[in-house]
Amino acid sequence: MHVVAFNGSPRKNGNTARLVRHCLDTLESEGLSTEMVQVGGTNIRGCCSCLSCRKKAVELCAITSDPFNEWIEKMKNAEGIILASPVYMFGTTPEMKALIDRASFIARGRVRRGEQGSMFYRKVGGAISAVRRAGAIQALQTMISMFAVTQMVVPMSNYWTFGMGEAPGEVEKDAEGWRSMEELGRNMAWVIKKLYS
Repeated sequence: MHVVAFNGSPRKNGNTARLVRHCLDTLESEGLSTEMVQVGGTNIRGCCSCLSCRKKAVELCAITSDPFNEWIEKMKNAEGIILASPVYMFGTTPEMKALIDRASFIARGRVRRGEQGSMFYRKVGGAISAVRRAGAIQALQTMISMFAVTQMVVPMSNYWTFGMGEAPGEVEKDAEGWRSMEELGRNMAWVIKKLYS
């Protein structure tokens, strides 16, 4: 059983990555394999609404100039998906939003064609945000909305799954946020084992 996490922060070792790594460490301690994919800082394009993925009934994007198709294959093959982003003006980073838009469009293609269940049907989703002060709920809502419209199962934590900090590493001092990552990891592991064992 495998969980793939997508770090939407352009800072590869910043607060978002640290929160994700802490959650992944918990998942690994529960016996799951994990990986983190760096999305922030890449040249991922937004969806151009060409409808090619629906017209051809393929679960890949017609845009091939960025790593998106490699990433959607990772999503397709995992039992769990984590989306993570720092707050950018009360939302996610542009790279994370591009990933969400394109992945949602393709994943919902099966439903649009009248088939049962999206490409992510009953996969387990988790959302994580790093925030300096405000906007985490909006960023989390954007990521959780992708899980909702693609028919994923979304366990939560003991509180909203964000950590507060500005300088790299400051989130580790947010005891409540740090514990939320552990609880999210445990809850995701529990649900994945129930669904896939």
